[in-house]
Amino acid sequence: MKLDGCNTLITGASAGIGREFARQLAGRAKSLILIARREQKLNELRDELNQRYPNVAVSVLKTDLADPAQLNELLAWLNHKGIDVDLLINNAGLGDSGAFSTSDPIRNEQMTLVNIVALTMLTRHLLPRMIARRCGGILNVSSSAGFLPIPDFAVYAATKAYVTSFSEALRAELRGTGVSVCSLCPGPVHTEFQEVAKRPGAQPDTGPEFVFVSAEEVVRDALAALEADRPLVIPGFPMKLGMFLVRITPMPILRLLSRLSPRRC
Repeated sequence: MKLDGCNTLITGASAGIGREFARQLAGRAKSLILIARREQKLNELRDELNQRYPNVAVSVLKTDLADPAQLNELLAWLNHKGIDVDLLINNAGLGDSGAFSTSDPIRNEQMTLVNIVALTMLTRHLLPRMIARRCGGILNVSSSAGFLPIPDFAVYAATKAYVTSFSEALRAELRGTGVSVCSLCPGPVHTEFQEVAKRPGAQPDTGPEFVFVSAEEVVRDALAALEADRPLVIPGFPMKLGMFLVRITPMPILRLLSRLSPRRC
């Protein structure tokens, strides 16, 4: 996909990977539509980008994608503006760390609505016009967690398995249409995700430092994959190797390893 001069919509744009997508695309895109819950952070990002890249048109829209009414308002706004989105980056996501039996039902619903429902509805809404123009790109931010069931991340990992599977199927459907689909599956990234996903009183789940990748590297790899029309990207060599081994390991062995690992109460 050609990124120069594109009209891009980014969800979850106020921080972390989403903010970095906006920063790296601002010097190349024609326009950016930035979607997130935190209006102040969106406005700060818009002002930063306008100062550094005066030629890019930046629009911000405060939207909580866990609220179906606000999601529908976003879709109606896009219709009203008549903007042809060339690149959709479904980056918004929610996580939760801890046993499913003690999880917050509302948080589980929010994860499903943001990670699955909003991503699916936004894609469905924007895709037909991409097909009609015979050009476009969809980048779905999944996770390496989606490659296997993860105790204490049960709902999050399951939602990301959906994102990866959906992206692969959609890519196959769109072969020959001029629309590219790529799934981004990072491992641990230095963002606020772990802090937000932890439960009150708990420590955020982290891994060894060598598996972490910066948001800058994640976005750089993802944009390169889009331009090369690659179906999937896993940033960082340790995670590439680890996920390769996970994907070729039979499930009975993964179950055995899970039983041998220490469990938290």
